[in-house]
Formats: sequence, C-alpha cells, structure tokens
Amino acid sequence: MKSQAVRTPMQLARLLNGQRKERGLSQKTAAAKVGMAPKTISALENHPDGSTIASLFKLLSALDLEILLQQKLYVEDKEFW
Repeated sequence: MKSQAVRTPMQLARLLNGQRKERGLSQKTAAAKVGMAPKTISALENHPDGSTIASLFKLLSALDLEILLQQKLYVEDKEFW
C-alpha cells in the first residue's frame, strides 16, 4: 500500500474499509484478530466521529497498518476542517 494523506475521519474510515476488504477480511474476522466486537469495526467504518482512538489502533493492528505523522507539504483552505 502506498502512503496516502488522510485529513478527515470519513477519509480514514473509507481507507480502512478498503484495506480490510482488500485483505479479504470480514468485520467479524478482523475484530476477532484483536479482541473487539464486529459492531465496533462497523462504527469505525460508518460513523468514525464517534469512535475512540483505542478502537482505531486495534483495527490498524488487525490490518497490519500503522500511522505515520508528517508535516503537511502545503497549506490548504483553513475551512476544510
């Protein structure tokens, strides 16, 4: 997977959903890998604003992904977020 900028919770949710499906994992299977409920993954993918950071990191672990922070390469419209 190539690096991708994520600037909103919904962008992250869509990316995680795509990565889970690309790996051939159902929500139930991904959840079982890290001891969480499938409904928690559903919430992360469909309503990310109400999800916890802990749940995010569990899902990242299930998908063998990590977060890398870096300085923005450009300044965008301040009203975007």
